[in-house]
Amino acid sequence: MNTTKHNKDQQVTMNKTASIFTASALALAVAGAAQAYTIEAGDTTANIYGYAKLDMIYDVDAKLGNSVGHGNIRLDGQPGSDGHTTMHAYQSRLGFTTSTPVSGSDLKTMVEGDFYGSGGGELRLRHAYGEWNGLLAGQTWTNFGGFLGMTPTIDFTGQVGQANIGRQAQIRYTVEGFSVALEEPTAIGGAVAAGEDGESKNSLPHLTMRYQNSAGDFNYAASAVLREVEYYNTVEASDKRSTGWGLNLEANAKIAEGVTLRGAITHGDGLGSYMYGSPSGPGYVNADGGVSTIEGTGGTAGITIAAGPGNMNLGYGIATVDLDDAFEAGAVGAGANDTFESVYLNYIWSPARNVTYGIEAGWHSRETVGGEDGDAVRVQGMVQYNF
Repeated sequence: MNTTKHNKDQQVTMNKTASIFTASALALAVAGAAQAYTIEAGDTTANIYGYAKLDMIYDVDAKLGNSVGHGNIRLDGQPGSDGHTTMHAYQSRLGFTTSTPVSGSDLKTMVEGDFYGSGGGELRLRHAYGEWNGLLAGQTWTNFGGFLGMTPTIDFTGQVGQANIGRQAQIRYTVEGFSVALEEPTAIGGAVAAGEDGESKNSLPHLTMRYQNSAGDFNYAASAVLREVEYYNTVEASDKRSTGWGLNLEANAKIAEGVTLRGAITHGDGLGSYMYGSPSGPGYVNADGGVSTIEGTGGTAGITIAAGPGNMNLGYGIATVDLDDAFEAGAVGAGANDTFESVYLNYIWSPARNVTYGIEAGWHSRETVGGEDGDAVRVQGMVQYNF
């Protein structure tokens, strides 16, 4: 895989070919290498694409959901049943793109959906945006973080601890590897839980910035987010807020023929879900009635090795938050989660064009503020047909 193609702005504007091995919560393949229909109408070129995908899941321990939900892991000693089979096709996808020359620059659009709405079974919007002359407007991948540090997984959740790989409404400007965006503040950023004496609110959009570049076979990027963590105190009839921030570094490198290393580090205060798979929200209401932010740190590491008609992937992810102050303030209990981890080992291969198979074993764990922990094992297979 040419990982340099994972520049967000390029990937979400027609680059479907490179995505066959991006997997994870983004999907195992955005559309594959084939385009089922190409329509020429005047100066406009339109492409219709998609795939049908079956996931076959066996949870050795507790049932973890249609994709891995760390909150579903039983803590050691908790009663519950073991051994659960799940089969679904919710990741199946349909989308179309267009490209039209306009005043010396291509006007590009993309609309895409899948069936992971409400956790699975309902059609949902993934992408809906247009881009012209460096200015993007609509819903697509957040500008905080990218895919360089993400190891392919069959599980739709994928590695926790990287920058959030979700999509939200935004307006973004990109020039020569640098992009800056104002993003919708509630979709993945989360909000402070204000309790009975207040209500969550978001007065301002979130500011995100990202720079990506490469040096030979080494690809790297740095991202930042600046946001408010805010709620309205109904008792005092006033707004309470703190500033949240986050940084992400990600990279991958081809170290030998058919061997690629990947990794990412995410850290911040008041990040909330801008750290993918964060065990907590961005902040809490403190004893003084104000807002305190929650510090979080995460990371991923992985290796991909070409083998036969496909790739073998080994990936690790961890997302952890510091809830000690929140616990002392009574904002969270001893059962609140503060650490999620995952390890994935899989083999994904294509026996023929537009056909992808895969098998995967995953180990997942969670730990609470009170020191309790638990883990679970999932085995998963997939069959995917692209068009």
